[in-house]
Amino acid sequence: MKKLRFLAIAAASAIALSACSSPAPAAPAAGSGALIPVKVGVIPIADTAPLYLGLAQGFFTDEGIDLSIETATGGAAIVPAVVSGDYQFGFSNLVSLMVANDKGLPLKVVSSAVASTGDVGSDFGAVIVKGDSPVTSLAELNGKKVSGNSLNNIVDTVMRSSIDRLGGDSSSISFVEVPFPDASAAVANGQVDAAFVVEPFVTAAIDSGQRVISYGYADFDPNLDVAAYFSSAATVAGNPELVTKFQAAMKKSLQYAQANPEAVRAIIATYTKTPPAVLAKIVLPKYPTDFNVDAVTALGTAAAKYGVIKAAPDMSTFLP
Repeated sequence: MKKLRFLAIAAASAIALSACSSPAPAAPAAGSGALIPVKVGVIPIADTAPLYLGLAQGFFTDEGIDLSIETATGGAAIVPAVVSGDYQFGFSNLVSLMVANDKGLPLKVVSSAVASTGDVGSDFGAVIVKGDSPVTSLAELNGKKVSGNSLNNIVDTVMRSSIDRLGGDSSSISFVEVPFPDASAAVANGQVDAAFVVEPFVTAAIDSGQRVISYGYADFDPNLDVAAYFSSAATVAGNPELVTKFQAAMKKSLQYAQANPEAVRAIIATYTKTPPAVLAKIVLPKYPTDFNVDAVTALGTAAAKYGVIKAAPDMSTFLP
């Protein structure tokens, strides 16, 4: 994992749940002026731009937090890091958090993060195939090999749901794990027949001659919350002041990102290897400050239907 704290701070000038046995850092004494060191685990994709922007804009410092950003390939890797106490907070797709909840892991959702644009013709998450692939819709993926960044998470859940709704047979599909940055190459070399990717990799794939057959998140639900920031139950219960500070900084960061799309594009360039021409064209997600409970409920129902979790979570306790 790569530390990006100083990289995000440098970008400012360019764009003017720890475990029960591992308590979160205690707040410094009143009047000390010391910042609380906090690590957050994220995936380096467009979804997490608000966190980087919040660091660059000083929103976390304003709340008394000395923020460090760590990267991983997916929420399934970040969850155990929060449980073990390596990170105080983490970013994950909501299904991975539902899986953790289903297994009894002591995690709590603390902040919204990213949501679908709601446009089934142009969203930030998409299923791509080769330009000359005979596949033109999700219903034609029967018997094919399809990749997501991790298995048994939001990607295969929403795809299975849409495939079956459109008359396909999702049980015939072989889902494999390929990180988002490598997915387009996996399609190009025939390792997989299709891949679910998110921006900036959607636009990069299209520019390379590949084709979108579904904007997967929007196809599932136009109001879909895709991911969230979370912490451990121990931190939420034992250090509510830190959680409140993080939530306040995240709210400012999400609002800033939603209002400043060009700043989002600029910050993405600091933590992904995305060419400027691609960044100028990527479809940005929504960065809401509240969850759409109905859409998250539908996601939980689908995850339970496809055996990802035993039972859909109770939203009154699952969401903050």
